[in-house]
Amino acid sequence: MTVVPFIAFGLAAVGLAMLAAAGPAYRLGISLATAYDIMRWAAYVGLAASLAALVAAVLAYRGRRWFGALVASLALVIGVTAVVIPFTWQRRAQSLPPIHDVTPDLENPPAFQAVIARRADAPNGLDRSPLLAELQREGYPDLAPITLPSRPDLTFDRALAVAQALGWEIVTADKSLGRIEATETTRWFGFTDDVVVRLTPWGTGTRVDVRSVSRTGLGDLGRNAARIRSFLDDLSRR
Repeated sequence: MTVVPFIAFGLAAVGLAMLAAAGPAYRLGISLATAYDIMRWAAYVGLAASLAALVAAVLAYRGRRWFGALVASLALVIGVTAVVIPFTWQRRAQSLPPIHDVTPDLENPPAFQAVIARRADAPNGLDRSPLLAELQREGYPDLAPITLPSRPDLTFDRALAVAQALGWEIVTADKSLGRIEATETTRWFGFTDDVVVRLTPWGTGTRVDVRSVSRTGLGDLGRNAARIRSFLDDLSRR
């Protein structure tokens, strides 16, 4: 039984390596479905490693084999990590609406212009169906445009600064039109999302509308809604 902790550790390491490889493998050209399959199998391997590590840790502790207990404990931590991340993604996918196009202005969503050419090969289009609005209302009822007391030109400078601080790649920034278009790419899978910010004179202040759209995937795991919230919250605090 002395080898069991090391077997569990090896399995856990394989599971974590499979999980880590899913994103880079997708970026190298495998399909998104295959990348998700890799994550699922990583979770299975991680679960098997966790069970083996738990048994090995108990046996090593009872036998006072402290190094074996340490190895088994590390295997348990690594194995659980390989399970928790895919499980969390799955739970989020099941709890959030299957949409990839989010905007606080459901009646008149901001339109893209500058990034359209960059989306030429994107699986997801930019057309919005009535069902999309209903799904967003159900999933993200808190999203709404904000109105700031500052003039549009001053608001534009602040909005551009916030977008840059968030790490967005600015595609166009037109102060005269009150329009910013940008992209953001996730680190692990390399998903690219496009964002447009529209500033409209509103009384003595400025209304701010945002739209964030993923180029790939039926759902976005809440990524676009979170991006909009972060932008509007940061802008409101400036």
